[in-house]
Amino acid sequence: MCIHQLNLLAASNNLPITNFLGKQHPIEAHHLSSICDIMEKAMVNGDTCIIRCILVVFQVVFKFFFSPQTERNRDIVRRSGLLLWQLLMAPRDQICSEIQKEVCLAISSGLNILYPGEAEINNLLKLVLTEGDRNSGLSQLRDVILTNLAEQLQNNRFGSEDDDHYRLNDELLHYILKIVVRESCVLITKCQTVSKDDFQRLLSTVPAASSCLRYLMAVQNHLLSNTILIKPDDNDDSDSSLQGETLKVQELKTSILSLATQILTGCDEVLEMLQQVTTALINSDISDREQRLKGLEQITKATMLGHLLPVLLTSLMHPNLQTLTMADALMPQLVQLVLYTSQTALLLKTQSPLFSELHCSPSGASEQKGKLLPDERMLEEKEEPGFLTGLKIPAPWAAGKTVETVHPVRDNYKFKETVHIPGARCLYLRFDNRCSSQYDYDKLVIYAGPNTNSRKVAEYGGNTLGYGSRSVLGTGWPKDLVKVEGDTVTFSFEMRSGREHNTPDKAMWGFACTVRAQESSEDVSGGLPFLVDLALGLSVLACSMLRILYNGPEITKDEETCQELLRSKLLQRCQWQVEANGVISPALTPSPSPLPLTIDEDREFTYPSDVLVPPVGHYFDLPRIRLPPGIMIKLREISGRARPQFRPSIK
Repeated sequence: MCIHQLNLLAASNNLPITNFLGKQHPIEAHHLSSICDIMEKAMVNGDTCIIRCILVVFQVVFKFFFSPQTERNRDIVRRSGLLLWQLLMAPRDQICSEIQKEVCLAISSGLNILYPGEAEINNLLKLVLTEGDRNSGLSQLRDVILTNLAEQLQNNRFGSEDDDHYRLNDELLHYILKIVVRESCVLITKCQTVSKDDFQRLLSTVPAASSCLRYLMAVQNHLLSNTILIKPDDNDDSDSSLQGETLKVQELKTSILSLATQILTGCDEVLEMLQQVTTALINSDISDREQRLKGLEQITKATMLGHLLPVLLTSLMHPNLQTLTMADALMPQLVQLVLYTSQTALLLKTQSPLFSELHCSPSGASEQKGKLLPDERMLEEKEEPGFLTGLKIPAPWAAGKTVETVHPVRDNYKFKETVHIPGARCLYLRFDNRCSSQYDYDKLVIYAGPNTNSRKVAEYGGNTLGYGSRSVLGTGWPKDLVKVEGDTVTFSFEMRSGREHNTPDKAMWGFACTVRAQESSEDVSGGLPFLVDLALGLSVLACSMLRILYNGPEITKDEETCQELLRSKLLQRCQWQVEANGVISPALTPSPSPLPLTIDEDREFTYPSDVLVPPVGHYFDLPRIRLPPGIMIKLREISGRARPQFRPSIK
């Protein structure tokens, strides 16, 4: 096991042993051949101890000491691969799980050596993804490879040359997504089918993500991070740099759109299964129905609905991804997901006791309606309860902002922080009952504004524990709420005295204060139920995408430049026709109504009310329309043709 421990230490990139092993000379082919001979003999004799040791040696050799550059080395690699696959595909009664795990780790460590080409790696991954459910060895190999790829992709989140090795192609991503969707549906179905004890054990094991789900999370985070968080280099403004950044961003957006489409499609299938299971549980008569309905939300968080969808919805609200292409492609799926989540959230909500008391109690309903006006009563009768009925949507500032010093404070310690809650009329401060300082001049000063030049509200300092000054500043640290007018408050604390040797930590604890925009001091709830929160997030994103679709394409720079020309009376007089290729061009047929020969720019032009028949004759023999000089100058600037210069002829 010393070799195994060496391998574990070598796997860490931060330890000196990793650099030491990386500088060693590659192992020679005959040494690896001897290792294979030992492995073959151990497999024949069934010596599991030697087999495990050689498997760990393979992991170290493949990772640090071998380079298959010669033909002989490639032959040894093929021999090593055959031995590993022989162990991996052995029946379960002939190989223990520990050896099978070591085989998977060895293949994963030597993935680029055993399968040097991209096509070979893709074929291997396709095999383990499609046949993994039928063979335990392939299933474990799939989990190990995807877990390693996910970790490597997370370590290279902000782009590197190795990204292409860790990001699989679309076909393999499709296989992985199918596995994730199937795992999510099976997990949700267990809430209905397993026994009571098995359901309790299931709740204690989630939300744990599978290897396939972890890899999809890594790919999604990698793409979104590179699109949203990475900013272009402001120092490099060359054309080639700008063009490269534009192409990179465009490729990332295309990849995000493809991945988002597949994820939303998979979530659609999972939500459909969730709705079916919820309906079946509600209509069932099992004894622990209420517990299963409550646990269904926790189980749902362990699926792709909890691990993938919330991050995707939040990221799609970023301005970099709020594009017409995204909105046009994702809008149908978003609408379907909004329907599924809202309907399922309403189904679960109707089973809660609070909802039953509010909407099923005749006395409560009659008393509430008795207080309404007639018109309001009619609207109340027609209104149907939704999934938000009776729920209080938490405001962003509901939980408050905690401001505190280090505990305990040290000599010459200074602290300053400003809290701003937009839209608040006043702020309420609640101090911790442990607030204290050594002397009363080691004090906290509160200002109603963004800095210390603002109006002073109060100041607190000292302690009543019998240490230091043995007194407090003013009335002491507040026990009740402190009200500060406005939406901004600034805290300034300074430790001016030196700590005395007999002063304990509790007399120099410092301060801690919670700032809220509401007077209530009650504990704030943890938020909305998961499915309700998900439905709200989907609704907000769908409304944002609808706004993009309604606004249409953004105005181009050419259109901005030609705004005055596009508003010209000349273009308004034209009859436009759409050609076969979709191009809009002026019609050759003249206007049926007689038009003036000149245009008065100061007066709005209106067509005659009568409709005349086009005149008979050549439509191209039209009178010349004299344009104002301003329009002619702009037309010449756009066309690039200068005004002709006429020279008097010499006779």
